[in-house]
Amino acid sequence: MSESITWGDFEKVEMRVGTVVEVDDFLKARNPSYKLWIDFGAEIGILKSSAQITKHYTKEELVGKQVVAVVNFPKKQIADFMSECLVTGFPDADGAIVLTAVTQEVPNGARLM
Repeated sequence: MSESITWGDFEKVEMRVGTVVEVDDFLKARNPSYKLWIDFGAEIGILKSSAQITKHYTKEELVGKQVVAVVNFPKKQIADFMSECLVTGFPDADGAIVLTAVTQEVPNGARLM
């Protein structure tokens, strides 16, 4: 386990739920990836992210799926795409990412508490 953080440290990380509204192949990425457009509700809007999740998910099954993402990281240029949030997940036994998701639908933009 890494070093302990304070409650204040945790509060700085803004993890929100959003619904994937569009997915495209990210052909210029080094590793197989998708470009995602995620709706985080009226307050935040739609943010873009790239994600190396092609092993477990098709583009079709991602549209409409709610995911958890960090929305307050600085934007990051990845090839010709500007990623605006970090979609979260866990590696499976082979290292492929399994998305962090909610088990019941919640409002887009809801913050992890």
